[in-house]
Amino acid sequence: MFCGLDLRAQDSGDGPVAFIVLIVGFLVVGAALVVEVRYEWPIWLHLVVWLPLAAVLSILLIRPLKATLVALQYRHRRHEFRGEA
Repeated sequence: MFCGLDLRAQDSGDGPVAFIVLIVGFLVVGAALVVEVRYEWPIWLHLVVWLPLAAVLSILLIRPLKATLVALQYRHRRHEFRGEA
């Protein structure tokens, strides 16, 4: 709360999660398909590489995407914002 605007009550809902599923799914599945076609990894190696990568990418993306969605809500003057500075 650097600018005096209280954003604690703002909820971005499930919007960021939907974007994360699409983005991470596209990246991980695309990379896994390329690796499978070129190198023919065994299934256990795919699981060891791609599952942790998907989890880490999801965790890293959640905070910036939630912040972006709240900023977009504020920018477009969504009616639920109260106490604007």
